[in-house]
Amino acid sequence: MTLSIYLSGEIHTDWRDQIIDAAKDLDVTFSAPVTDHAASDDCGVAIMGVEDSKFWHDNKGAKLNAIRTRRGIETADIVVVRFGEKYKQWNAAFDAGMAAALGKSLIVMHQADHAHALKEVDAAALAVVQEPQQVVQILRYVLDGQLPS
Repeated sequence: MTLSIYLSGEIHTDWRDQIIDAAKDLDVTFSAPVTDHAASDDCGVAIMGVEDSKFWHDNKGAKLNAIRTRRGIETADIVVVRFGEKYKQWNAAFDAGMAAALGKSLIVMHQADHAHALKEVDAAALAVVQEPQQVVQILRYVLDGQLPS
């Protein structure tokens, strides 16, 4: 059984690489949003033309990024959403809500100090973890029934 995993959320740390590297022996495929911050912010105006207003600049980028994000979430078996420490990831909360609305298996990752702010998101998740390795342990258990040693 190959599982398709969409890795959503915070783009400022290497958490995705940690999961992908640790899951090399598992029957999984990964997809993710564009994680180059500048490219993600400026894709709309780079492709469809400059905007005078920052609102419309961001709107164009958000819509282009949504094409990739929607497909990634819709085709995933499991959606992992990471909330980082430094920035508020409203887009990550939106992705978690979309995954929940589509009935996707949702794993949420954040530190303990975000638990209160994310209580509704956590309530929609099937698992809430703090570390990338815990995501891999969940995948290993789901695929093989193997607990961490």
